[in-house]
Amino acid sequence: MFDIINSSHADLQTFLWDNFEGLQNASLLLGGRPALSATKSLIADICSKPELTRRDQIGLVRLHELLTLEYVHDFDRPESAYFAVIDPAEPYIEEICLLADQLADRMTAVAQASGIEMEAQEVPYAV
Repeated sequence: MFDIINSSHADLQTFLWDNFEGLQNASLLLGGRPALSATKSLIADICSKPELTRRDQIGLVRLHELLTLEYVHDFDRPESAYFAVIDPAEPYIEEICLLADQLADRMTAVAQASGIEMEAQEVPYAV
């Protein structure tokens, strides 16, 4: 009758909802419209479920990789082109770094509470 949501998942949901606009802006800036669309869908999915699915876990890892500039040096990926036009001195860069750190903290808490692993090397890039 009622879904029980563990506190770390609820904290992740609150973080995603509270930072919805900032995460969308960062995704658009760092990955273009495809990343924006993926981020919107990911946040909507996670905020509507009592637990993470494997797809949600992969989406969180991809979002974190995007925010931490994991693939900007790989010229075969679109992130490198988006990164090339960014001025690192802009004030929104600090906000993106804070969002990445806060997301990582929440991902770690959910993983520990749920006994799951969310590791970047498990996630292949899909065109």
